[in-house]
Amino acid sequence: MITKDMLIGDILTVDEGVAPFLLEMGMHCLGCPSARGESLEQACAVHGVDVDEMVDKMNAYIAAKNS
Repeated sequence: MITKDMLIGDILTVDEGVAPFLLEMGMHCLGCPSARGESLEQACAVHGVDVDEMVDKMNAYIAAKNS
């Protein structure tokens, strides 16, 4: 389960399939160390995205994939 306090790097380790959600919000440097060390909440704040919506979207994607 993805939470808003998880680091981007950890989220990508859980499921790389969520990368397009991050790219959609304008996070185009997923491989750089500073981006991977940011929390999802920090990244969403920088990019003007509602973190709760992003968490819901990612968790729904993972749940659908695993069902």
